[in-house]
Amino acid sequence: MFAIVRTGGKQYRVAAGDKIVVEKIAGDAGSTVSLGDVLFAGNDGAAQDVAGLTVSAEIIAQAKGEKVIVFKKRRRHNYRRKNGHRQHHTILKITAIGDHKAPQASAQPASAEA
Repeated sequence: MFAIVRTGGKQYRVAAGDKIVVEKIAGDAGSTVSLGDVLFAGNDGAAQDVAGLTVSAEIIAQAKGEKVIVFKKRRRHNYRRKNGHRQHHTILKITAIGDHKAPQASAQPASAEA
């Protein structure tokens, strides 16, 4: 099952178990957030009803993006300004879409039988 959610003015196609980078969302690492603005949902090629559907996600980390250099210059006026900016963002792991949960990773090591 997948869903298209809107957060931070952008739209993301997500499925259970996916990791996405979104605009900053308040919360600490390890806490759970709910993305309620679901635009579309589908399962096996068929559209699902999105009324009341929410996407649950776990915050993995709060981080900063790459530095963007802002340079302004006016010719022949001795005017130069240089600034840098690093945008704050949040890394999310999608845990469930509605009642569809992500499969748990097995902790059992694969045995090598020869």
